[in-house]
Amino acid sequence: MFESPPAASHPDKGRSVRAMFDAIAPRYDLANAVLSAGADRGWRRAAVDAAWAKGPRDLLDVATGTADLALALARGRPEARVRGVDFAEAMLEVGRRKVARAGAQVALDVGDGTDLPYADASFDAVTIAFGLRNFADPDAGLREFRRVLRPGGRAVVLEFPPPPRGAFGAAFRLYFTQVLPRLGGALSGNRAAYAYLPASAMAFPPPHELAGRMRAAGFDDVVWTPLTFGVAALHVADVAPATAARPPRQEPA
Repeated sequence: MFESPPAASHPDKGRSVRAMFDAIAPRYDLANAVLSAGADRGWRRAAVDAAWAKGPRDLLDVATGTADLALALARGRPEARVRGVDFAEAMLEVGRRKVARAGAQVALDVGDGTDLPYADASFDAVTIAFGLRNFADPDAGLREFRRVLRPGGRAVVLEFPPPPRGAFGAAFRLYFTQVLPRLGGALSGNRAAYAYLPASAMAFPPPHELAGRMRAAGFDDVVWTPLTFGVAALHVADVAPATAARPPRQEPA
């Protein structure tokens, strides 16, 4: 498992994180847009582009929350079958209303990202946006992503890494740890939830280490890209295609 300091760990992390997201669900989308100054839309666009690059037909968005990324994956792709899964029912209720308003073909399921309720090799692409650091066992989540992907499939992980170094990183760390919890608390009515956000990001592995963890989970090719000067990071990991069966060797007569 990833190591994390006490501020971002809990003996029953899964249950406490689920309760936190259920509590902030009604104001979650507004808070995201304000706190990121709208940059979250561009980050999700980058994740969608990476997921669609190989022309998948069956896609799964894990920790889908209010379904923003699942809806973005489905938008303009009527041939796609998109599912979202999350363990926070209140977040999914918001997502279901958004899916209904959009008239999108997106199915939303209740489920745990570390124990996905799907058969092996069910999807061509798996995505997750800002959810992996909330898992009680992120390594188990990565192994589940690999398990449900078909040969030739792709996982796309969008996440907040620890703040970058340098002057920008120092300024962002100040915003992240001092301003964001106050502003997020005012918008959502739950300051503790937005104090958890920077604590969980600073406890998360840096991008190069996460790439190594993805390889350890069974992915063959992993590349990562910093977004907005390193505020977010996009990891793209591919599964090797199935090896074509060779014809039996013909022995000379």
